[in-house]
Amino acid sequence: MVTTIMASGAIAIDLMLPAFPEMRTDFGLAPDSSRVAWVITAFFLGMAIGPWLFGPASDRYGRRGPLAAGLVLYVIGAVMAVLAPSFGMVVAARFIWGLGAGAPRALSTAIIRDRYEGNAMARLMSMIMAVFMLVPILAPALGAGLMAFLPWRSVFALPAVIGIAMLLWMRRLPETLPPERRRPFTWSSVGRAGREVLTHRQTMSLTLAMMFLFSVLAAYLGSAELILEDVYHYGDWFPLFFGFISVMLAMSSLNNARLVERVGVERLISRMAIASLIASAALLAISLTSDGLPNFWLFTIVLACMMPMTHGLVPNCNTVAMMPLPHVAGTATSIMSTITTAGGALLGGLASGAFDGTVRPFSGWVFVFVALAALLIRFGSTRRPAAS
Repeated sequence: MVTTIMASGAIAIDLMLPAFPEMRTDFGLAPDSSRVAWVITAFFLGMAIGPWLFGPASDRYGRRGPLAAGLVLYVIGAVMAVLAPSFGMVVAARFIWGLGAGAPRALSTAIIRDRYEGNAMARLMSMIMAVFMLVPILAPALGAGLMAFLPWRSVFALPAVIGIAMLLWMRRLPETLPPERRRPFTWSSVGRAGREVLTHRQTMSLTLAMMFLFSVLAAYLGSAELILEDVYHYGDWFPLFFGFISVMLAMSSLNNARLVERVGVERLISRMAIASLIASAALLAISLTSDGLPNFWLFTIVLACMMPMTHGLVPNCNTVAMMPLPHVAGTATSIMSTITTAGGALLGGLASGAFDGTVRPFSGWVFVFVALAALLIRFGSTRRPAAS
């Protein structure tokens, strides 16, 4: 159930990626316009703000009520997108839709943290993420299949139906936050919890690292269709290309769950950061050859190695960031979700907007994001010497 809840955000993104060309045509945008990426960016920005509507409230009232409220807003935003008469209204609806999706994003992590910690939490998060990655594998193909028989706005309508189904299903979800662990829902209480999160070196360093790792994913989501269509002229291959990368991400998550048990989450995170940095440097190196138009298969293979490494870091960073803060899990996940999603969406949108007909801007930005994430992981994971 938690996996499905987490997947609600992904399906609201990946299902509509094949509809980008139709959106450009329908709203009078240029065939190579990157403005359509705002359909993704606006959703991410809503997801960044949404947790603040639900996270602190969940520390006071429990997880189930705020989660249901978020799913209701999720459905409303999807319906608004279906009915929107202009591209600007679609972007606005996507922002509202993202606000609702912020509840599943934040509270699913809080629900897991209520029950698990340490390596057990990291292993569970990785296994959930592996199943969760089925959505990016299937969603683009499903979106393309819908558009073959229905208007392109059906990619907005299906998530609304899924949101309603989740509302009915979650009536079976048990409450994971017992009354004795709940906190007052007041400005002073939320402020104290917020200060505790924002001033904790380990939590904030790993949160900022996740922001840059999320920027890599946002840049990939905003650039993949343009790269396939305008750089390599393989637009018809997009669902297959996207699904292949998603399979690699799922395999990485399963492998991460196994490695966490053998190595431990804190040691594993340092090793994976170094491997991700090397892989992103290799992607940049090949992208600087052939005037930014490297061989398609070489580019795809290196990308398929780099993306799973950066993706595999996220559940581990999340676990290490949450370790010190079980008593304010709802507020902590709100702050972490806001920083990672808003920062990642804006930075990823900046990278997508830099598209120049080659893969150089994408690869260059990805290398910068991974390098900064690796530095923050190093800083946040380094133990301070004990006071004498």
